[in-house]
Amino acid sequence: MNNRQLFSQHLGQTSEFPLGLEIEKAKGLYMYDKNGKSYMDLISGIGVSSIGHRHPAVLSAIREQTDKYLHLMVYGEFVEAPQVQLAKALCDTLPDHLNNVFLVNSGSEATEGALKLAKRYTGRPKIVSCINAYHGSTSGALAAGGNESLKTPFRPLTPEVYHIVFGDEAYLETIDERTAAVIIEPIQGEAGVRIASPDYFKALRKRCDEMGCLLIYDEVQCGVGRSGTFWAFEQLDAAPDILLSAKGLGGGMPIGAFISSKDIMHSLTHDPILGHISTFGGHPVSAAAALATVNFLTESNLIEQAYAKGELFKSLLIHDKIKEVRGKGLMLAVAFESFDFLKTLIDHLIEKGFLTDWFLFCDDAMRIAPPLTIEKGEIKMACSAILQAIDEVSS
Repeated sequence: MNNRQLFSQHLGQTSEFPLGLEIEKAKGLYMYDKNGKSYMDLISGIGVSSIGHRHPAVLSAIREQTDKYLHLMVYGEFVEAPQVQLAKALCDTLPDHLNNVFLVNSGSEATEGALKLAKRYTGRPKIVSCINAYHGSTSGALAAGGNESLKTPFRPLTPEVYHIVFGDEAYLETIDERTAAVIIEPIQGEAGVRIASPDYFKALRKRCDEMGCLLIYDEVQCGVGRSGTFWAFEQLDAAPDILLSAKGLGGGMPIGAFISSKDIMHSLTHDPILGHISTFGGHPVSAAAALATVNFLTESNLIEQAYAKGELFKSLLIHDKIKEVRGKGLMLAVAFESFDFLKTLIDHLIEKGFLTDWFLFCDDAMRIAPPLTIEKGEIKMACSAILQAIDEVSS
């Protein structure tokens, strides 16, 4: 059996129609199949390869760490340099009160840890999240998600989760004295890149303060430079009590984190002891890769360039079939008339060597989220290919 047959036979599938590309190597903006065909990666493995595939700084950090040690002990027991240096580097990008980092393996795990932390710290049962939010696929994270089609087959899920309309202040009354936390994306990702006004987030922050509950920002997809600032919430006058990160944080390696104040985070250490634990959380190799990613981004001007690069995409993607291009920086959604048209377009672009995607809760919009390293000439090339493909599938 060849690899394609083994893939079908022995790997758990996520859909009945996987893309099925067989990639042999990747570098920078491009992936290459076994025949040497190149694919421009316009989605970064869904927001993961933020500084491109196999960035030299990441590879160097991985090699250096593998020469020292791999897993030593469950997270939180040993003093491991990659973990503590990564935590310090992350805290250096944040307001003073966000000074304590709990490292995990993924965005879903970051969500689970944050929800537990909020309930433990406040002693309250209720979680509020948004319609069409996506916070992960594990049971607690799925409960906090805001799209019923993903949840119904798996009920019962975590109880006492209530949903509000993203960006609508009228729904903030749902937040009350029983609420442990509100979890929200500063930019909604799987809803199709939706943006709410800074005034909305100020009102949300005020309501959380009035009710004595915590505000959790999920920046798993919109953070680590993608929106044009290191954290998307930097563009808002409303900081969170807990911040989630993953995806682009690891530079291609699996890692996640939930970040809060030392006072709030300390509540996980007692009553019960080991209130949250993770065997592989902050794996030394992943932590080293993440540290290299954070350092590269903070020392380069890639983040500052992200906004202009996003605006270039918007200025070039003009076509009668394109209804709207929305987003910030290199987190964009290109809206079309229907899923059927978009799916045909995406498949045609793959044939032409350009990888795009749609969104879980917005299947009529194309995801554009390339590595931040994409150059202006490559943006022009990608937009030209998209526009040509639209004409070809429309004829």
